[in-house]
Amino acid sequence: MADRSLRGIRLGAQSLQSEEGVVFMERKEQTYVCGACGRETTLTFAADAEAPETWECRTCGGEALLKLDKGTVEVDRSGEKAARTHWDMLLERRSIEELEELLAERLAFIRDRRGAGQDPTRVKSA
Repeated sequence: MADRSLRGIRLGAQSLQSEEGVVFMERKEQTYVCGACGRETTLTFAADAEAPETWECRTCGGEALLKLDKGTVEVDRSGEKAARTHWDMLLERRSIEELEELLAERLAFIRDRRGAGQDPTRVKSA
């Protein structure tokens, strides 16, 4: 290390490693077609890697499908479930009639509370 001084070198700006003796892995290119905007995106993967069926479009953010020789790949969505919302979970516990009754009770309570806190003889000034 004495014969190789680091003085005068911009650390971090230059690498002391070289690409000598580096063997690059085989690669393959896959093309994805966006269903929303129609843009084609080409990505490079390792030759032994399995390319995903879908990719996010860089232009519009839509779903781009893997392009094959005979067209695009068919995505199997049979295993996907729709996300349950708060409303769906509420309807599992209560019926619409019960919810309407609870809403009416709560609105009556709020109206009574607002009316009880105000002095009826006091007039609001604009």
